[in-house]
Amino acid sequence: MTPPGAPYAAASGLPEALPRELPDALLSAAPGASAVAVGLYRRGRRSFLVRGSTTREGGVPVEPGTRFEAGSLSKTFTALLFAEQAARGEVDHHDPAARHLPAGTCVPVRGTDITLTHLATHTSGLPRLPPGLLRSDILRLPTDPYAAFTRADVLRALARTRLRSRPGTRVRYSNFGVGLLGHALCGAAGGLPYEDLLASRVLRPLGLHDTSATADPPLGGTQVTGYWHGRARPPFGIPGLPGAGAVRSSARDLLTLAEALISPGDATVTGAPSAPLRTALEDVTRPRLVLPRSTSQLALIWNIRPRSDGSGLYHHSGGTRGCTAFVAFSPRHETALVALANSAPGLRAPFVQQAYDTVSDLLRAPE
Repeated sequence: MTPPGAPYAAASGLPEALPRELPDALLSAAPGASAVAVGLYRRGRRSFLVRGSTTREGGVPVEPGTRFEAGSLSKTFTALLFAEQAARGEVDHHDPAARHLPAGTCVPVRGTDITLTHLATHTSGLPRLPPGLLRSDILRLPTDPYAAFTRADVLRALARTRLRSRPGTRVRYSNFGVGLLGHALCGAAGGLPYEDLLASRVLRPLGLHDTSATADPPLGGTQVTGYWHGRARPPFGIPGLPGAGAVRSSARDLLTLAEALISPGDATVTGAPSAPLRTALEDVTRPRLVLPRSTSQLALIWNIRPRSDGSGLYHHSGGTRGCTAFVAFSPRHETALVALANSAPGLRAPFVQQAYDTVSDLLRAPE
């Protein structure tokens, strides 16, 4: 076992482009964290650097397989599940969301139906959060604002929601929308729970053994305790919107996912995905729209930042009351970076910016 505070490097060796000081730099960018895990993929080589332990007092040393709460990175898994079901023909990108929700669900309309693609590109017109969520359990707001809001609450909230814009006309980031997409996908698959559907269609085929949409790690696995302002947080719960934030994952698994997105047809990278999943890995990264007043694009959930060499840097971050997560990858450069910390994001915690700057520097560095 690696002693607490010491870095761990994978057997493949440490690429010179990844500085050994990086875990310390990221820890300083995540005040209150006891652990950080970084993974790098660079043209067929993968390496990891980790530092710290799963809790501030005691715990066990962090390893590449240690799980962190992924927060909004869960949305990228939901997007891949959506693309996989579309490749199977279970859903169509332009299906009205109402078609796959429970009978009698009242979905707001403003000029046109909300489609599944609207939900997966934040163009549904839905607000960021369901009406009533922040009032559902006022005592939980400092620790876990979603914990008392169930699937039934989400569907009831939908009936009294007023769309902020006509679907398809404006990008408005929405946990509500992507959580609703998760429910629609489950409905299209016969009502399977989100965690089971995701595991059977995406996680197991890609060999993501550390990852799940459940709070408990697999047998023998380790998981960090999250921290907010230096205080330990209970496990994050989001029963009403699991597709928007319920996933836990590791640097090892998130790097495997990024490699699969870079090279969808490479079986040595992606394990044994089905034909629909291979199609989905390509489909999920296809640019769908250009963001207003920007040259940046949006795929299914993934943000795409254009670069001067004509390539695109795909990226997404996530945060809970106890963890921060970041993934970025460039198919053109065959490069991916994963960074995880067990403290909440905040104005004085530039963890995501530090990780983004690191991968940007890597793409500028000589091969």
